[in-house]
Amino acid sequence: MLVIGIDIGGTKCAVNLGELSHNGADVIHKCEVRKTAVYSPAEMLEALARDVRSCVEKGNGQKIEGIGISCGGPLDSRTGTILSPPNLPGWDKIRVTEYFQRETGIPAWLCNDANACALAEWKLGAGKGTSSMIFITFGTGLGAGLILDNRLYAGVCDMAGEIGHIRLSDYGPAGYGKMGSFEGFCSGGGIAQLARSMIREEYQMGRKPELCGSTEELERLTAAQVGTAAKDGDPLAREILKRVGLQLGKGLSVLMDILNPECIVIGSIFVRNCDEIWPYAQEVIERETLPAVRGACRILPSRLSESVGDIAGLVVAGYHLGWEEWI
Repeated sequence: MLVIGIDIGGTKCAVNLGELSHNGADVIHKCEVRKTAVYSPAEMLEALARDVRSCVEKGNGQKIEGIGISCGGPLDSRTGTILSPPNLPGWDKIRVTEYFQRETGIPAWLCNDANACALAEWKLGAGKGTSSMIFITFGTGLGAGLILDNRLYAGVCDMAGEIGHIRLSDYGPAGYGKMGSFEGFCSGGGIAQLARSMIREEYQMGRKPELCGSTEELERLTAAQVGTAAKDGDPLAREILKRVGLQLGKGLSVLMDILNPECIVIGSIFVRNCDEIWPYAQEVIERETLPAVRGACRILPSRLSESVGDIAGLVVAGYHLGWEEWI
């Protein structure tokens, strides 16, 4: 069946036409990616509605069964309302599903972006075949989508899975507005903070690390640079990712003992630097988790990786239309 996926993000918004079948989700047509900052919310909605209509035309007369919308929270998936996400200024109380249904006549559903990616990894990626799975973003920020007993669990107010807010240490990089949080240690922004702190310590000890040639370069340092340097064998970069891995293990241990999932799938930075992070996380998990829980759970890198954003909205539509139609 044909469905449309809409990705609403702080950097870009995009619309895709896709086909859901027994073989998975295939993107048939990608509309032009639109830079979020260039449009007001009303202008962006109008532009995305035009893109949806162009996708309908690309369907060559086939019925478009639904629209799945992936967006960062907070949001209310039940009423289809976007509620002032921090990376979407001005998007306050936007009844986005109502808008697209009115403008296009196609049923629409809104889903938190981490939840949407969890659905995609569950049905088409590393979590395929499981009944209980956690997907962890580990990108710019840290969030999770929870699949429990073959259903997406979003919580009472769509805030389930906000694991980045868990405090792992009294001290450490800040993330999600909290020092030493899971997001502070295990996100792009958090890794950059940790790297700057450790590099400053090196300079204070009279050493000049290769990772950063001068203190003037510190504020421009990124997690991607740390990851690349670690792969190349830089000792300080490897020590930074060791600390990240140890904190990741601590956070995963809590999730495993509470939720007892079949697998945990981790995306983005973990995929790119699994070899530098996972051994240290595994050490902590071996020490901290209940043996039965540990034996039942696999920790896996995302299989969909960079393509997950393209198909997440499509899978949201498929989930609400009923899996039996296409799996």
